[in-house]
Amino acid sequence: MNTLTLTKQKIFDNKKRVFAYELAFQENSDSLSGLTSHLKEASQLIIHAISNEELNKLIGHTSKVFINVDDVTLTKGILDVLDNKRFILNILEDIELNDRVVSKIIQYKKRGFTISLEHFDSSADMIKKFARVFNFIDIIKMDIILSQAQNLENLVKRFRNTRVKLVAQNIETQEDYDYCFNMEMDYFQGYYLDKPQTIELAGQKEPLQFIILQLIKIIKDDNSTESLESFIRQQPDLSYKLVAFFNNTKKFDVKIESLTQVITLMGRAKLLRWLLVYLYSEASSNPASKSILELALKRAQRMEDEAAPKYKNKAYLAGMFSMLDSIFETDIRELMNHLDMDRDIRSLVLERKGIFAGSLMRAEAAEKEYLKKLMLANFDKLNANDLITTLEENGIEIDKSRL
Repeated sequence: MNTLTLTKQKIFDNKKRVFAYELAFQENSDSLSGLTSHLKEASQLIIHAISNEELNKLIGHTSKVFINVDDVTLTKGILDVLDNKRFILNILEDIELNDRVVSKIIQYKKRGFTISLEHFDSSADMIKKFARVFNFIDIIKMDIILSQAQNLENLVKRFRNTRVKLVAQNIETQEDYDYCFNMEMDYFQGYYLDKPQTIELAGQKEPLQFIILQLIKIIKDDNSTESLESFIRQQPDLSYKLVAFFNNTKKFDVKIESLTQVITLMGRAKLLRWLLVYLYSEASSNPASKSILELALKRAQRMEDEAAPKYKNKAYLAGMFSMLDSIFETDIRELMNHLDMDRDIRSLVLERKGIFAGSLMRAEAAEKEYLKKLMLANFDKLNANDLITTLEENGIEIDKSRL
């Protein structure tokens, strides 16, 4: 199981009440950092942990939270699952402000997110760098260690009595606090006020494949859009990957930014089919997953064609589910119990019985006939070790004296 180590630090208002927490994450226990890694896997794990109930117990369910974001985190859709009333998007000082990043800052601002700037050093260079986005910034975290005193004081005067709030960052002494308090800064953060506390959280407990199947079941059971959105909000890693998947398929003329948008454009029935395609093609570790996907699609289409009109959609899903054991490393019965799947699909997958059994057997017979011809035509190219392994795994006894 993944473990996420992070620090939390309190940010106070001018009456020393807790205004918010800042979370800083690390990928391992050796080095603390914010969301500065350009590894999307690390970003996904971080965002997943933010919705972790264990974390809510530590900082409260309603506390505001500063989360550091870089260009990758900002532009990859990972943040879309966050509550815009709770999470403050804290733009890192070294972010590359290209057109795409600026566009996303504006987009998140329009969606109602609070936007802040991290470690602002009050220099002319930094003012020039962020000038094009100041109209969309709500909070500036003024780094009093990096800032020259005169520059800092000038900027505080510039933003005083405006909508922009200022955080005095890196308060390390009573003198630091008094200096910033007397300048009438709005919020205060630093070791003098609160030392960061290290926390370890358990990461994602269920394999991605199981989570996708749970999503499939939610959609299939025709739960409300609110239920679907709630589930997606709890699985940001999945949401990120699926949004990227749909954009890569170029299925739509518009850029996809959320799964609820996909539902609006596609409908639930078609979304179910695409989720199964994703399950085979993207979430599988089987090296033959692409060929298995093609086989599963043809099987599902054949079973759909043979089914009565009212069972066509279910027949298609049954065909796709009938090959799931090829991409899971767990017992298929355990998988179906986990999902509490539809009775007709369950009977077909576990017992090869039910209204779709005949259709499945005909599909399998056609598949085996083709594979048999393919193997015979290419038999000399096959590796003996692979053949022996395949035979033994299927319970076929080999006469060792003939080898």
